[in-house]
Amino acid sequence: MPTVTRFLFETIERTLGEFATGIQAAVPRLLTGLVFLAIAYVGIKLLTRALRRTLDAVYPADQGLVVDLGVTIASVFLWFGVALALLNIFGMGEIAASLGTAAGFVALGVSYALSNMIADTVAGVYLLRDPDFNPGDEVKADPVTGTVESIELRKTRFRNTDGDVVVVANRDVEKKWTRLAADDAAEAPA
Repeated sequence: MPTVTRFLFETIERTLGEFATGIQAAVPRLLTGLVFLAIAYVGIKLLTRALRRTLDAVYPADQGLVVDLGVTIASVFLWFGVALALLNIFGMGEIAASLGTAAGFVALGVSYALSNMIADTVAGVYLLRDPDFNPGDEVKADPVTGTVESIELRKTRFRNTDGDVVVVANRDVEKKWTRLAADDAAEAPA
């Protein structure tokens, strides 16, 4: 019986010793990671605030959706980079490299799957920035002729001569549209 008891005590003592050594080795990395996260948080807040101010200066107030989209995309990329750097600080560089590579493939697949939505969004940004294309304008776009009701990131709403609201994808509107003169709008067919 004494050998079993001694074996248990030695095993517990060895386990606790290795656990304490592991904690001593992990504390500097953990503290470094916490300091890095605090600095990254402040840095990302400052960068996104500066980006928001810059985009607010470029885009008018009614295009706040474009500003929010730009800030959100930048924030996601920055936080993803922070997560990869944090994994590297914790000694998991291979995992960080694998996640970076996998994220690249996922982003490629998502961008392919969402290519029409991305095309609509890009066209929407161009339409929102175009001084000749505004709500209230009489416009002839490929599938519709009517008054521009609203311009959103992915779609534009028109009111045709029958009074119906027609929703058109921005990529279709941006391809070819014509702003009608006041006298042309009264004669334009629906």
